Amino acid sequence: MKVCEKVQRKGTTSYNEVADELVAEFSAADILPNESTYDQKNIRRRVYDALNVLMAMNIISKEKKEIKWIGLPTKSAQECQNLEVERQRRLERIKQKQSRLQELILQQIAFKNLVQRNRQAEQQARRPPPPNSVIHLPFIIVNTSRKTVIGCSISNDKFEYLFNFDNTFEIHDDIEVLKHMGMACGLESGNCSAEDLKVARNLVPKDLEPYVTEMAQGSIGGVFVTTTGSTSNGTRLSASDLSNGSDGMLATSSNGSQYSGSRVETPVSYIGEDDDDDDDFNENDEED
Repeated sequence: MKVCEKVQRKGTTSYNEVADELVAEFSAADILPNESTYDQKNIRRRVYDALNVLMAMNIISKEKKEIKWIGLPTKSAQECQNLEVERQRRLERIKQKQSRLQELILQQIAFKNLVQRNRQAEQQARRPPPPNSVIHLPFIIVNTSRKTVIGCSISNDKFEYLFNFDNTFEIHDDIEVLKHMGMACGLESGNCSAEDLKVARNLVPKDLEPYVTEMAQGSIGGVFVTTTGSTSNGTRLSASDLSNGSDGMLATSSNGSQYSGSRVETPVSYIGEDDDDDDDFNENDEED
């Protein structure tokens, strides 16, 4: 209780500060015998134990050598409510990561299907396709009425383009186009046949095959991503954005616009925000 009261009163402190004050208080009160080196060390060890217990109960927190007061445990009902909020937050994060993973799986299947189709076409024609018949990835398609007036400005280095429309339009990225071509084996719409499922499973690493089966069975939520927006100001898109597979808008309209995009950047790593600091109090903290 004395250790708890010390930390609560100070708010932010350290082990040495708490231990020194308690030793001094006991010495001043003549509780300790003279030249009681052993008893002082015993008090310090008890302080370590007390701080570890308080940290385990989430009453205090410790970062390196700094100890901070959090607060005494709340009522059980409040704890249950806090845990439920945390549970919902984590479930939402899991749902978002599942959706991201599924979209990446669809992209891989679509790209590999496209490669196989192009190889078969080249083998049948016994020659590569003519240069003017090839569309390089990534690409986008802008769809609008024939009566729409379109203004286009290009920067001097040809790395930035500005389109202005006086009517509504739609933008479709390459992944969406490949889906409409059937390159995703119908997984994005839940219309995947047994034969398509077999093909799709062969296009992903073995560890991801169960996810493909779940997607075909519709046991996981929808993965098709559609973003809709409108604006009356010109929006710029650089060539580097396209080469990096950006989902940035290419065109603008004074009457509204729609952009359907499903490209997801491949994640390099996930930084877990739930990682805890497992450092306990130890007697080496005293040596500084």
